Amino acid sequence: MRKYQNNPFDCAVVRTVNYIGGKWKPIILIRLISGNVRFGRLTVQIPDISRKILTQQLRELEEDGLIVRYEYKEKPPRVEYELSERGKTLIPVLKAMYDWGVQIEDPQTRGTWDPVIPEKATITL
Repeated sequence: MRKYQNNPFDCAVVRTVNYIGGKWKPIILIRLISGNVRFGRLTVQIPDISRKILTQQLRELEEDGLIVRYEYKEKPPRVEYELSERGKTLIPVLKAMYDWGVQIEDPQTRGTWDPVIPEKATITL
């Protein structure tokens, strides 16, 4: 069962961290920015995560409405994940987190944010 951080003042930042915080969720979300990704591909793209933890994190993200799971009744079975419309609203948040991380690390030696973002991921506020 997932643990939420106590949020006695109903802080929006704490609420956001409850949804996307942790070691793996931001990495998973970033991998899904470019479109549908199969489960097996995620295990290759994120080699340090166990299949059990990856499955758990994907289920939580799906329950929170941040990703969509597509299950194809084929042989062998195929499962793909993509950001939901709600999940796509996190793209600017993830970009801001990336930019901040680059800035505090060493902006002279780090690259720039340049993910492949499909047109359908464009967010209008």
